[in-house]
Amino acid sequence: MNDGFSFTRLDPRSGERFQALRRELGVSSFGMNLITLQPGQRGRIHSHARQEEVFFVLEGELALGIDGEEHTLGAGELARVAPDLRRQLTNRRPQRLVLLALGGDGEHTGRDGTAYATWDATEGTPPQETPLPDDVAVEQS
Repeated sequence: MNDGFSFTRLDPRSGERFQALRRELGVSSFGMNLITLQPGQRGRIHSHARQEEVFFVLEGELALGIDGEEHTLGAGELARVAPDLRRQLTNRRPQRLVLLALGGDGEHTGRDGTAYATWDATEGTPPQETPLPDDVAVEQS
């Protein structure tokens, strides 16, 4: 796992089908791609040996084929597909489809975080034991 932090920006207007966010950010523990399909475009039918995938529709409508059966997801909807199932991403609509594809392999390490009450705190506690901070004033434009 890489040290430090990194930033990138989603670029669905680039004209490319895939934006390799994992590589842009230096993420090593899971896959992450922005996929943009123009009207009528579709991806390859594929499966994975070990990686499960989650598809999060940001814009448009996804026709998600899973082992030959099609499911429709709109903006704000997500689907998870197990590794061994064949899948295909299709845009049947006249509008652009933009989705985030996340993929991972192995067991998730849950609740390994430490929360701090302030930036000056030197000792933390599990997040669920640390109260949420007060809200901040909203900046006016």
